[in-house]
Amino acid sequence: MATTDKDVETSGFLGWIDRRFPLTSTWKAHVSEYYAPKNFNFWYFFGSLALLVLVIQIVTGIFLVMNYKPDATLAFASVEYIMREVPWGWLIRYMHSTGASMFFVVVYLHMFRGLMYGSYRKPRELVWIFGCAIFLCLMAEAFFGYLLPWGQMSFWGAQVIVNLFSAIPFIGPDLSLWIRGDYVVSDVTLNRFFAFHVVAIPLVLIGLVVAHLVALHEVGSNNPDGIEIKAKKDEKGIPLDGIPFHPYYSVHDFMGVCVFLFIFAAIVFFAPEMGGYFLEANNFVPANPLQTPNEIAPVWYFTAFYAMLRATTDPFKIVLMVIIALLGVLALLRGRGKWRFGLPVLALLVIVFMALTESKFWGVVVMGTAVVSLFFLPWLDRSPVKSIRYRPLFHKVFYGVFVFAFFVLGYLGTKPPSPASTLIAQICALIYFGFFLGMPFWTTRGRFKQPPDRVQFKPH
Repeated sequence: MATTDKDVETSGFLGWIDRRFPLTSTWKAHVSEYYAPKNFNFWYFFGSLALLVLVIQIVTGIFLVMNYKPDATLAFASVEYIMREVPWGWLIRYMHSTGASMFFVVVYLHMFRGLMYGSYRKPRELVWIFGCAIFLCLMAEAFFGYLLPWGQMSFWGAQVIVNLFSAIPFIGPDLSLWIRGDYVVSDVTLNRFFAFHVVAIPLVLIGLVVAHLVALHEVGSNNPDGIEIKAKKDEKGIPLDGIPFHPYYSVHDFMGVCVFLFIFAAIVFFAPEMGGYFLEANNFVPANPLQTPNEIAPVWYFTAFYAMLRATTDPFKIVLMVIIALLGVLALLRGRGKWRFGLPVLALLVIVFMALTESKFWGVVVMGTAVVSLFFLPWLDRSPVKSIRYRPLFHKVFYGVFVFAFFVLGYLGTKPPSPASTLIAQICALIYFGFFLGMPFWTTRGRFKQPPDRVQFKPH
C-alpha cells in the first residue's frame, strides 16, 4: 500500500515533539502549506505589521512594568526614572508610546483594505467580527493605558471620559463611580486601570488575535479581485491561483516589515512626540487635580469619535430625531411582515426616549454606535461583487467621501470647539452614519463589472 505524507513521521528531536505536540502539522497548515492568493498587493502588508506591533507592545510593556509604580504619588516619578535613570529606558518608553499610535495606523489601514476589497463578505463574516472586536479591545487598552503616566492630559482625559458614563440614565452615576472606584480619578482608579491595561485586556486581545487568524485560515484569505481561490483546485487539492504563504509571502511581508521599522525608528529617534499628536506637552507635567488644562482632547486615534461626541448638541439631537422618524415612515411604507409595524413603533419609542434624555447621553450613544456599526458591514453591503475594482464609479466616490469625512472628524477632534467646527462635525457625522444606513440601498445600484474567473496577477 502506498504511503502518504501523513504516514511519514519526522525523526530526531522534531519527531519526538511531533509525537506529543502538533508542531509540524500546525506549521504546514498555517504557514508552509497555507495557500494564499497570488495577487496580494501592498495593502496586505498591514495584517502582518499589526501582529509585529502587538509583539513590540507586549515586549516593551513587560520592561516598562519592571520599573513602573502604579501609585498616584509615584507614577509620574517612576516614568521620569525610566526616562532618565534606567539604561535604555527612554528608548523602551518611546517605542511603547510610538507603538501605540502605529498600532492604530496599521489597524486603520488594515480595516480600510477590508472595506475596499469586501473582506467582510461571505464566508469571512466571522473574520471581520473578530477583527472589529480586536479594534474595540485596542481602544480599551489605549484608554486604560493613557492614565498610567499620571500627567495632566492623561489625568484629565480619563476624568472627562469616565464622567461621560454618568450621562447614562438611571445607572450612569453609579457606573462612573464603579469605574473610577472613587468619586474622582484617584490612586484607586490608577491601580484598576493598570490591572486592566497590563493583564485583563492583553489576555482578551491575544485570544481574539488567535481566533481572527484561525478563522481566516479556515476560510482562506480574500484578494483584490474578491475571487474565491478555493473554487478552482488541481488534482492534489491545491488552489490553482494560490501560492504557499511561506516562503513567498513571508519574504514579501519581510520587505514591508523593513520599511515599517525604518519609519518606526525614524519617529522614535527623531520625533517621538510627533508635534504633540503621539505625546502631548501637558503629559510631561505631573497630574494636578486642582489645575485643569486649557484644552482637553484625546489622542489622535480617538479624535474622530470624540468629535462626534462633541457634535451631539440639542439641535443635532433634533436632527437625529427627524431622521429616525423618517426611517420609521420608510419602514411603514416599504416594510414587509412583522417589521412593517415593529420598526415604526421602535422608532417612536426611541424618539420619545430621546426627548426625555439629555444630549450628553446621546453623544455617548453616537460615539459608541460609530464603532459598533462596523460589526454589521457583512449584512449591510448587498453588492453583487466584493471588490471595489468591479463596482460603479459612484460607489468609489461614496467610499472616498466616507474616508474624507472620517479624516475631517479626526482633525476637528484635536481642535477647540467653535460654532463652525461643530456644524462641520455634525455634517461629517451624518455622512459617516449615512454611509452605513444607506448601504442596503446604494450598494445594489449601478452597473457592475464582471469579475474574472481567475485572479488577475501581473508579476513584479
